[in-house]
Amino acid sequence: MKQTIIYLLLTAVSLASYGQRKTYWQQDVDYTMDIDVNEKTYQYDGKMKLKYGNNSGQELSKVYFHLYFNAFQPGSMMDERLKNISDPDARMVTKKVIDGISKSESRIAELKPDQIGFQKIKSVKYNGQAVSFKEDGTILEVSLPSSIKDGATVEFDLEWQAQVPEQIRRSGRNSKEGVAFSMTQWYPKMAHFDEFGWHLDEYVGREFIAPFGDFDVTIHINKDYVIGSSGKLQNPSEVKGYVSKPKLKLNKNKASWHYKAKNIHDFAWAADPKFVVDSAKSKGGVQVYTVYLPTDGTIVSNWKQALGLATEFFDFTGQHFGAYPWETYTIVQGGDGGMEYGTVTLITGGRNLKSLVGVIYHEAAHSWYQHLFGINETVDEWMDEGFTSYIEELALTELFVRPQAKALNPIGAAYLAYYRLANSKVEEPMSLLADYYNTNFAYSNEAYNKGAVLAEQLGYIIGKENLQKTFLKFYDLWKFKHPTPNDFKRVAEDVSGINLKWYFNLFINTTRKIDYAVGNVTGTGIEVVNKSNLAMPIDLLVEYQDGTKELFYIPLREMRADKPAEGFDIYNGVKRTVLTDWFWTQPTYVVPVSKAVKSVEIDPTKRLADVDQEDNKKTL
Repeated sequence: MKQTIIYLLLTAVSLASYGQRKTYWQQDVDYTMDIDVNEKTYQYDGKMKLKYGNNSGQELSKVYFHLYFNAFQPGSMMDERLKNISDPDARMVTKKVIDGISKSESRIAELKPDQIGFQKIKSVKYNGQAVSFKEDGTILEVSLPSSIKDGATVEFDLEWQAQVPEQIRRSGRNSKEGVAFSMTQWYPKMAHFDEFGWHLDEYVGREFIAPFGDFDVTIHINKDYVIGSSGKLQNPSEVKGYVSKPKLKLNKNKASWHYKAKNIHDFAWAADPKFVVDSAKSKGGVQVYTVYLPTDGTIVSNWKQALGLATEFFDFTGQHFGAYPWETYTIVQGGDGGMEYGTVTLITGGRNLKSLVGVIYHEAAHSWYQHLFGINETVDEWMDEGFTSYIEELALTELFVRPQAKALNPIGAAYLAYYRLANSKVEEPMSLLADYYNTNFAYSNEAYNKGAVLAEQLGYIIGKENLQKTFLKFYDLWKFKHPTPNDFKRVAEDVSGINLKWYFNLFINTTRKIDYAVGNVTGTGIEVVNKSNLAMPIDLLVEYQDGTKELFYIPLREMRADKPAEGFDIYNGVKRTVLTDWFWTQPTYVVPVSKAVKSVEIDPTKRLADVDQEDNKKTL
């Protein structure tokens, strides 16, 4: 099937004409914060000056902030979710045996007043005027005496007191590995407002969305502590850990750490007196820091090797997905697993080398999806986690495993996990809001694995080279903005000339499965059967009795164009025949042959996510 004139006319419009959508806009934020930490009580006092630019085309009479620490209190929505979900996060519960029955109890429910998290707002000023506000769970609602006009920039001043909760999820104090402070989602963060309205998700368990902005943060903490943080440290010679002979500038036995970061949408840090700091620079000029606890020789060795592999990661990912645009990236031991933030990640560090490198690659890949592209993780979690997992696996294969022969499908493990999900009877549509999945099993496999499968399978549909071009074009158009999955789809369509509405709709919004089979084979034809309700284009590799091979390509009518030939080794020297397109309304298709057939195989590259591959190959 050749590209039709009509479809060419429809897709020939320049990407620039819709790159950020003609009506696209985003809000501006500029944070200046001063934080005074009491390391003995795990409390701190905060002051914030926030400049907020309204570009929405409408006036705003209210604004909202997130107070994430408030989730770590008995009776919170996060606490209640832990009590009622069938498979709670093991890090967040305590296993107990009651009357001979094993039960999971929420760790949040057990927190005492000096262990909970809180952010208590003392005052809010709007352009210098005190205003009324209301705390409602993890949301702060601020009513304004006069609306913020379209195009205006206003100033908010906030003062608050906070207590760092016990380490339960992401943020916290005294982690299992002994890190004193893991400071994530720790400040009153301006809620995101966009074309879909205010995003006011209660902090129940999943992740985040926020506007891009600049951060100027000063942290006053006991002189013995070392900090790893977002942004670039402005005074390394005045604090511990970053130069060989610092000249500490102290005030009441506290050092002041001053950081700046531009064009990020989250700021995180961790602190501990036992932290050590190491650094190296990638070939592309990214200064990578590691900040960790040197608990034993093996741990130190693993972190030193991981640092070199991390610098290679930024060069590899920059080549394939667009250049990392910030000066620094910091990998800090902290938290309860691995979590991404603006130019920094907090990860657990007591791992073997492969596990340590894997989690670093995953969280660093989030620098693209979701920190360079401000994806709404509460809505499009699969695009955030799935594309990140895709990058992680590509990098691990290339840089850590370094195989002599590249795998035809580099994310085969994600496919296997997706198949388990698809056959589990608990799969839900991937478009479901992140917090609303019935099980953590479904959420994790939808977001991380099915999302990665969507990306690799997209390469099967449009071609491997077109997929690479799509990622790079998407980078050019959408860096430092907040794209949606439809924006990515539009770029892929423009790059490839292939209509993808059917694929993105069915794979994301439904739980339909792909299932093809090789049917009857005769001397004149090969029957291919679609046993499912999700139609796909088909690559069919045929080997004849005389030893020759032929690759038949069957496009879908909906595609309105053909995938170009791909350069896999198994296709080298193989004749490729493009057949008439297949209708999704037609369950079978007969491929004409003129020679005796020896074997037939659907998609030898294993990129088609067929949930039952036992009947995908037939040998006569």
